[in-house]
Amino acid sequence: MSRSGRDPGTRVKTARGRSASSNRWLARQLNDPYVKQAKAEGWRSRAAFKLIELDTRFGLLRGARRVVDLGIAPGGWAQVVRKQSPQAEVVGIDLLPVEPIEGVTIFQMDFMADEAPPALLGALGGAPDLVISDMAANTVGHKATDHLRTMGLVETAVDFAVQTLAPGGAFVAKVFAGGTDGELLSILKRNFKTVKHAKPPASRKDSSEWYVIAQGFKGREEGN
Repeated sequence: MSRSGRDPGTRVKTARGRSASSNRWLARQLNDPYVKQAKAEGWRSRAAFKLIELDTRFGLLRGARRVVDLGIAPGGWAQVVRKQSPQAEVVGIDLLPVEPIEGVTIFQMDFMADEAPPALLGALGGAPDLVISDMAANTVGHKATDHLRTMGLVETAVDFAVQTLAPGGAFVAKVFAGGTDGELLSILKRNFKTVKHAKPPASRKDSSEWYVIAQGFKGREEGN
C-alpha cells in the first residue's frame, strides 16, 4: 500500500533485455481487472468479456445455431459461444495454433486462402446465423498502414458473411477508430437491417478498437 493508503498496483521489476514498452505491457496486464477476472473464471483471454458485453447489449447469441469465429485464437470468444449457446455448432479459424475447445472445430489456416470458406462451411454443415471476427493484422507501428491492413481483413470477413449467412443472421467484427469505412458501411447497410458501432466496456480506454454489429441479414437476393 502507498502512504496515502491506496493500492498503487503491482510493480514490474525490470529485466535485462526487456524493452520499456514490454515492461509497460506487462504492468498493464498484471493490474488489469479483466485479466484477473478472466483467469479466475477460466476464460482464455480478457477478450471474452468484450463478446459477453456485446451479447448482453445486442442479443447476438440468442438462438444461435451455427457460428463462425474468424481469428479464433486463443479461443475466448468461442468459449463464450459454447457457454451461452451450448447447442450451437461452432467453427473457428486462425493462423495461430489453438488449444482444442470442446464442441468447437478449429482450422489452423489463413482465412484469406481460397480454400478457407469451403472448409468452414463444410465443417459447419449449413449456413451460419452468426459470423464473429476479432481479427486484427499484426501491427507494424505505422497507424495508417496498420489500419489499412486490419480493414483488409474486415473487408474479407464482410464478404464472407454476405456470401454465407442465413437470412436474419448477424455479423460482428473488430474495426478501429473512425469505425467502418464508407464503402464497407454501405455494403453492410444494404445487406443488414441494422448496423451499429459499439465499444464494449472491456475494451481498454486507450485502445482505438471498436466493433461493428450488423443484424438482420436480408439474404443475398434482397441485399443485392
